[in-house]
Amino acid sequence: MNISASEALAQLKSGNQRFASGSPTHQLASIGRAELLDGQSPKAVVLGCSDSRVPAEIIFDQGLGDLFVIRVAGNIVAPSQIGSVEFAVEQFDTRLVVVLGHSRCGAIKAAIGAMRNPETQHSRNMRSIVDRIRPAIQDLNLENLYLSEDKLAELAVKANIFYSIRQLRHASPTIEQFTRESRGEIIGAEYSLETGIVTFFR
Repeated sequence: MNISASEALAQLKSGNQRFASGSPTHQLASIGRAELLDGQSPKAVVLGCSDSRVPAEIIFDQGLGDLFVIRVAGNIVAPSQIGSVEFAVEQFDTRLVVVLGHSRCGAIKAAIGAMRNPETQHSRNMRSIVDRIRPAIQDLNLENLYLSEDKLAELAVKANIFYSIRQLRHASPTIEQFTRESRGEIIGAEYSLETGIVTFFR
């Protein structure tokens, strides 16, 4: 049995505090390889953005084997991401799933731009990402003259995190059962590029 969701969350919080304060304790590349040859028991699943500035293991100050990380632009939820989460909770009994967004997200800005300017040209593959973000932010007033671009993007990042959580909870009978039976928990979080601090939403 893996550790509880509450215990895993506490470890992520303390790890992020170490990272943000400049005193991390883990050396990812050199610790624990031999011990992991026969298996893994990650304490949390992190569905995060592919942005090179947001590596989950580093910002949570975790070591090899500690996190099951799924990264995709805009931390969107598509079948492959759902299957990856299912795999972790079923195979490793991981109790905590974190959907991790971040400030200044390029995918979010691209989605806002595409909605404001429908004639914007994207490749079919890039459009598939934008189209998965679109429902998350469609209720925001993208033409609100009282909001700065930065404030609008900030609201969109949060809306997208919560939309991804809803998608995870209801797009998979396995994950729905996981939460309904209180076997684990899915929470949202946002990483600040400016401060290095992760804010958790429960």
